[in-house]
Amino acid sequence: MSSTYLEKLEDVDIQSVHKSSLTDIKNVKIDTSLERSERVSDFLAQIGNPYCFLCDEVIVKICFSDTEDTLEEKLNEYFLSL
Repeated sequence: MSSTYLEKLEDVDIQSVHKSSLTDIKNVKIDTSLERSERVSDFLAQIGNPYCFLCDEVIVKICFSDTEDTLEEKLNEYFLSL
């Protein structure tokens, strides 16, 4: 997938997207016997849009912050703040 195509997928508006055009993530199966790059390609082929998908009929849209912090660092920061 090209970066331009991924940007278009990322820009999907969840207010106007049709549920019928999205894949339910519960139907995606990860083949752990594949190499990492093959698993990623297989996931992308199955999910269609990695930024916008369904989970039990609920539209989910994910985005990422422009930061060098890791998810682990952010989770630690969050839980320490509680």
